[in-house]
Formats: sequence, structure tokens, C-alpha cells
Amino acid sequence: MPKSVHSERHRMIAAALASQRRAKGLSQAEVARALGRHQPFVANIESGERRVDLVELMDIAKIIDLDVVALVRDLQGSTD
Repeated sequence: MPKSVHSERHRMIAAALASQRRAKGLSQAEVARALGRHQPFVANIESGERRVDLVELMDIAKIIDLDVVALVRDLQGSTD
């Protein structure tokens, strides 16, 4: 089993976060500020360099208005 940081599902999470952030017209710096973090934190998640845990995912999703349940459903449909 490959490490999850390199899995297709992890890439799907990172892509969904980046796509939804952009769709909401938010910069990485704005999301980071709302989280009380620095911009590289968000950049590293979106690039796949850093794994996002469930609590972080929920916090980010709230800021960018991402439907986490729908994302999980998409992930469940992935075979990786």
C-alpha cells in the first residue's frame, strides 16, 4: 500500500481545497490568516507536501465553504 501522501485520494483532497479556495476568490494568505497560520501552511497542503488531518480539513472547509461530506463520497469512489 502506498503512503497516503502520494495517493490519488490525497491528491484529490489537495486539488479540491485549492479549487474551492480559488472559486471563493480567496488567496492562500487569506485562508491562512483565518486559520491563524502562515501562508506556507496552506500552500504545502494544496501542493501535497503536507497532509491535512480531519480537524484541519474541517476548519479549512468551513472557511472556503467546501462540502466535506461530498468530498468524502468522492474519495470513497476512488480505487487508490
